[in-house]
Amino acid sequence: MACFLPFFETYPLIYRDDMFNRYNWPLIIVLTFASLVLACNPALASKPRVIVDQDAFEGPGFQPILMLVNSPEVDLLGITIVSGDGWQAEQTSRTLRMLELINRTDIPVAAGATYPLINNKRMAERRDALYGKPGYKGAWTETWPDNDHMVRSNFHHPELIPDFPEGAPKLKPHPVHAAQFLIEQTRLYPGEITIISMGPLTNLALAQRLDPNFASRVKEVIMLGGYFNLDLSADHGTFTSQVAYAPRTTFNQAWDPEAAWIVHHSPWKKLTLVSDDTSVGLFSSPKMLKNINDSNTPVANYVGRFAQPGFQLWDEVESAVFLQPDIITTSAEMYISIDINQGPNYGTIITWPRGRNPGLDEQLVNVIFGVNRERVEHMFVDLLSK
Repeated sequence: MACFLPFFETYPLIYRDDMFNRYNWPLIIVLTFASLVLACNPALASKPRVIVDQDAFEGPGFQPILMLVNSPEVDLLGITIVSGDGWQAEQTSRTLRMLELINRTDIPVAAGATYPLINNKRMAERRDALYGKPGYKGAWTETWPDNDHMVRSNFHHPELIPDFPEGAPKLKPHPVHAAQFLIEQTRLYPGEITIISMGPLTNLALAQRLDPNFASRVKEVIMLGGYFNLDLSADHGTFTSQVAYAPRTTFNQAWDPEAAWIVHHSPWKKLTLVSDDTSVGLFSSPKMLKNINDSNTPVANYVGRFAQPGFQLWDEVESAVFLQPDIITTSAEMYISIDINQGPNYGTIITWPRGRNPGLDEQLVNVIFGVNRERVEHMFVDLLSK
């Protein structure tokens, strides 16, 4: 009987003596049935609430977001944009245009941080001169490496929004900054929101500094980064080759090390790091993309137009882990911080086992090393075909 109470509390007026004169009985019956189903089965009452924080660049960068957009099991509250792989202004515009093309203009997009908290292009170039050059610097990459076939927009000023083949969006971004959007949503749904961070952590760090209670209201943060078991004898592409000899220095942390440090020293309920080991050798194939495109849905048509075969499925694994945690095959807990000393290891992930961490508020993190790859590929094709 307890599960019937929400209906009586929600619709008290329909039980007045004059209800036959004031209400349509068929409608009352429908509302009663719907309310009782939801009340007696909380799993149906609300979907898991998610915010994606992403440095999405062009077509491939949207694939992991589209997996969540197309999942019937997710309430996607919004997308927040941060610079990283590309500049925030361009990526915000591209994200808005993508949502127009797939007919999902109901999803808000909040523009976030354009620059890291401290790190900048000149500092990065100085470290290159002292300690060696990485092959990839995200939005600071002036010349795309010859050994990589991915098509990227040309290097440009951070505030420039270049012309897109798909055209400029008419849709406008959410009126508040991404950090404020994150704060507002977690106040609306305390303890219910999972943030899937697919890029640098600047927006999350800003939100935490603006509101010290922000982290404690988040259900879980899922991040990406860090190689732990990289095979140095393998033939690596641009992204993996630069970390083959420095496996704990990966782009999302190295772009804004101070922001990553703040995040790893904030009081989250749960932190999950999807290591880049999970996607080594896991690429989108021409066959996978053809299967998606053949379904002829708005999302499939978008993927068919802008996807690039051979793109490693980094963030797609993140989305898959959130949607189906049972795909995880190998994981371990450890304490993590970030090296913020201006030296050769700036931005490096530092790890400790339980009992050996220094105790400076670094957080315990569940690190995922392996997943069921066949299931990731299946989810990739299935969700982008809807």
